[in-house]
Amino acid sequence: MEDYKNKLSNLAGKLKQEKPRTPIQQIQPVKTRPLKEAEVQLNTWIPKGLMRDIKNYGVANDLSQKDITIEALKSYLEAKVKTNEKH
Repeated sequence: MEDYKNKLSNLAGKLKQEKPRTPIQQIQPVKTRPLKEAEVQLNTWIPKGLMRDIKNYGVANDLSQKDITIEALKSYLEAKVKTNEKH
């Protein structure tokens, strides 16, 4: 028992003498994602051939039907706005 007390007091002395080793951490800023615009669902009926063309175009160009539809609607609206500004 006496041996245990000596070892314990020696350990306490060592802990008091040694400076604690703290790891140095590299600080990195948090990566933020750009905010997405809120989405809503659009259901519409289109000709079967047009749907086939959209699917084929998507496969050939690695695009989703959603991406193709969004791009097509944006292009359509931009063209309409330009023609309305000319009149």
